[in-house]
Amino acid sequence: MRAVEEARESLYVIRTMDVLLGSGVGLEATIHSIAQGGYGVISEDFDSLMIGINKGRSLEKELRDLHRKADDDGYKRVINTMINNVTQNTDIIDTLRKQGARMEEKRTEKVKAYIEDLGGVPETLLSIGMIGPIILSIVGIAPQLMAGAEELFGTIDQGLMTSIVNIGLVITAAGMAMTGIKAHTKDPGL
Repeated sequence: MRAVEEARESLYVIRTMDVLLGSGVGLEATIHSIAQGGYGVISEDFDSLMIGINKGRSLEKELRDLHRKADDDGYKRVINTMINNVTQNTDIIDTLRKQGARMEEKRTEKVKAYIEDLGGVPETLLSIGMIGPIILSIVGIAPQLMAGAEELFGTIDQGLMTSIVNIGLVITAAGMAMTGIKAHTKDPGL
C-alpha cells in the first residue's frame, strides 16, 4: 500500500520541488514545505525528516534513512537526487524535471493500458444489466402468456418460474459486481 501511495504522490512532489527550487527556495525549506503540503505518506516522511534535522542530525543522514524506507522506485530516485545534491552539489532542478517527464510518460502509458483494458466493460455491463432482466421478466410471465397452450407445452408452475427469475436476478447482480470488480482491480492507482 505504501508503494502505491508513494507512486501516486511522487510526480506532484517533483513538480512542487521544481517550482520551489526554481524560484530560489533552498532544499531544506522545500522539504519543509512538502512536509506541510498534504502529499500523503511523502509529507509524513518529509515531516519526520525535518524532525530529525531539528534534533541535530545531518540532512544527508536523514535522506539516506528515508531512501532505505522508501518502496517505490520513482520516490527512491527523487530521494537519491536530493542526496546527490547535498553531497555533490548537482543540478537538482534539471534532474527533477527529467524524472518528472519520465514519470509522466509512464503514467500516460498506464492510463492508456487501463483504458484499453476497460474497452469491453460498458458493453458487458449493459448486456448483463439490461438484457438479463428483460429476458428474466419474460420468463417470469411465461405462464400467463401461455395460459391457453397447456396442450402444447404442458402446465407451467408459476412458483418454479418465480424461483428461476429470482435466481437469474441474483446471478445477474453477481455478474455485474464481478465485472465492476474486474474494472476496479485494473485501476492503475493514479
